Amino acid sequence: MDKTEIGIGEVVRRSGVPASTLRYYEERGLIASVRRQGLTRVFAPAVLEQLALIAVCRTAGFSLDEITLMFSPDGRPSPNRAMLAAKADELDVTIQKLASMRDELRHAAACPAPTHMECPTFRRVLGQA
Repeated sequence: MDKTEIGIGEVVRRSGVPASTLRYYEERGLIASVRRQGLTRVFAPAVLEQLALIAVCRTAGFSLDEITLMFSPDGRPSPNRAMLAAKADELDVTIQKLASMRDELRHAAACPAPTHMECPTFRRVLGQA
């Protein structure tokens, strides 16, 4: 193996991404091996940066189809700024909803009403469900 290449086992070790996921990402066209050494896939070191971008995008809630658009045709990361901004806006809405839910649940947990069902805040939480 060339010193500028890394085997799938090393990619797994360094990225924390299971081999089965690497194979799936390769099937989907998100990453590409440079060759095979017997049955073992061999990757360029740039695959680690690609996997980092995939991980960030997955954590942010992007679908794999959306993540595909974050790479140029040659496989280099090329995040779409408009998509990033739109996802950030979506996350802002989600954060606001979750913060509101957290506050309502904390109130209901400490509410002096005789039962949760008599707590107006808890009833509002139920109504939102």
